[in-house]
Amino acid sequence: MDDDGRMLADVVPYLVCPVCEGDLALAERGLLCPSGHAFDIARQGYANLLPGNARPGTADTPEMVRARADFLGAGHFEALAVPLATSVGRSLEGHCLVLDAGAGTGHYLSRILDRAPDATGLALDISKHAARRAAKAHRRAGAVVADLWRPLPVRDGAAATVVNVFAPRNAAEFHRVLSSDGLLFTVTPSPRHLGTLVESLGLLSIDERKTERMDAALSGYFKFDSRQQIEDEAVLTHEEVATLVGMGPSAHHVPAERLWERLRPLPDPLPVPLAFVLSVYRRLE
Repeated sequence: MDDDGRMLADVVPYLVCPVCEGDLALAERGLLCPSGHAFDIARQGYANLLPGNARPGTADTPEMVRARADFLGAGHFEALAVPLATSVGRSLEGHCLVLDAGAGTGHYLSRILDRAPDATGLALDISKHAARRAAKAHRRAGAVVADLWRPLPVRDGAAATVVNVFAPRNAAEFHRVLSSDGLLFTVTPSPRHLGTLVESLGLLSIDERKTERMDAALSGYFKFDSRQQIEDEAVLTHEEVATLVGMGPSAHHVPAERLWERLRPLPDPLPVPLAFVLSVYRRLE
């Protein structure tokens, strides 16, 4: 098995079979449970643990994943990456698991692991295209294709921390896979995110009560601990704005041709406000 397979080997002890919840072990180019359920390991190093009846639905496309890798790799969201990695890294001690639920390319997980030299990272995402990138994001991270709305293929209490950046939140499953003193870190866009671009480009708007609704949805499983408002501004070319739109959910709703029609009258480059909410929750017993 190649180097990518060895990256995955580090997280196998934390995984369970998505069909029967039995232990998983590395087999020849795959994972196998005692009941005989087998799952492939792709040559790029990630494992696909979607059950046979699962459907990827609105999973990120290759184009969306490529746009995200390009945009994040250019450092445009450093104002978020640095405080997130610092906050999570500060909370971790010794050998432990960081579970990034909805990890995308693994960009944020990689930054976190740089701050936590003894931690292992597990990237979960429903997009196999994202998992390919996440499998190579960090030498101490493994990547698995999984549906966040289903039971996660992760052992009870396995994770010291769950990180959830712009991704669905399954409160019951996050609670189950966290250790008794585990923390949940969430990142959501604030209503000020992208400013006037939302209206001028026809992008999906942010619910004014998004944070309030998130607190309510998590309240039966988690206790609110702290919150940080992160504000920044990026000066972006039209190409960079198109890449930003292309990496998020608005890519499903605004065709590229229409996006460029709306972009052309705007200044090039133009200042774009970035606004995020970083929240921390403690697991309830």
